[in-house]
Amino acid sequence: MPKLKTRKAVKKRVKVTGSGKVTRRITGHNHYNRKETGREGMAKQGDVRLFKADEANMLRGLPSKSAQR
Repeated sequence: MPKLKTRKAVKKRVKVTGSGKVTRRITGHNHYNRKETGREGMAKQGDVRLFKADEANMLRGLPSKSAQR
């Protein structure tokens, strides 16, 4: 059986935690951040968990991570 290839786009966008949860960056980080208050900028820091339905789709693109679960 051939090796399963990882979808590179998925790999760049999400991170799988040790317990198997899939996280992503919060939106609105890239530009126009100068106008924001400090509180708004701090609120965007950190990651947020994907919905369970989306987690299954993302893990399909990451065969090595879905095998660990």
